[in-house]
Amino acid sequence: MKHKILITGKNESVIDDFFIQMNDNFEVLTTSTRYEDIIRHLNYFSPDVFVCCISRESRDSINQMINVKYRLSQAAIPFVIIGTNDDCDEFTKIAVNVANLVLVRPLSVGAIQARISKLADDFEVVRNISSKDEARKTNISDTERFFQTMPSSFSQTAQRKHVLVVDDNSIMLKLIKEYLHERYDVATAVSGKVALKFLERRKTDLILLDYEMPEENGPAVLERLRASDATKNIPVVFLTGVTESKKIQEALILKPQSYLLKPIDKEKLLEVITKIID
Repeated sequence: MKHKILITGKNESVIDDFFIQMNDNFEVLTTSTRYEDIIRHLNYFSPDVFVCCISRESRDSINQMINVKYRLSQAAIPFVIIGTNDDCDEFTKIAVNVANLVLVRPLSVGAIQARISKLADDFEVVRNISSKDEARKTNISDTERFFQTMPSSFSQTAQRKHVLVVDDNSIMLKLIKEYLHERYDVATAVSGKVALKFLERRKTDLILLDYEMPEENGPAVLERLRASDATKNIPVVFLTGVTESKKIQEALILKPQSYLLKPIDKEKLLEVITKIID
């Protein structure tokens, strides 16, 4: 079954690649860059992935994509940007944490196709998670939502290792929890503040920590963890969509146990966790 891809943006050559060279794997529909048009096509087409082929986008255009992202998140549809390194860097600076996948050109058609297909498959897992669970959590606070994610057996003698996942993206939290729940007890937190509150009352064996978060980012949270005797020895693995070598080096200076690039690969995630705490 083909993945359905809704595409917008000014880079017509990349859009042509989807229609001409990736037609066997994707069912593709284009839309304009107007917000109203994008929303109509989202409702009509129900895509598996939304792709923005960027090229020297204005600040207003990028800010508009933040509103689009909100609608995509409601339907668990991933947001992909494709562009040059400069274009992608500018986009991610203005629209922080909007893109679920950043594809920096030059990149082969095969690589683009493979990474988007994997992302679509990952998000299909998220969409299959019980809608009842989502409805139950809709009207509760972040802190209440966080503590409800703790397994009921947590206060008992633990038979399994415990992992705390910290990410402001609720879709990413669900995806990682789905990856880990068969082997580990998993709690999730939507911010560093909520995570630190949890650690005042509970213990964990490992923290998966998003590198880029609003208000208090991953490095700031890690510094607070290391400053406390109660949490300084907890292993931390950064989750980051940042691919620039300079940013990765900045992360490693803080001495996390490891780091993983988004989109998260399930097998690599399990391999890293196993090496650290099993």
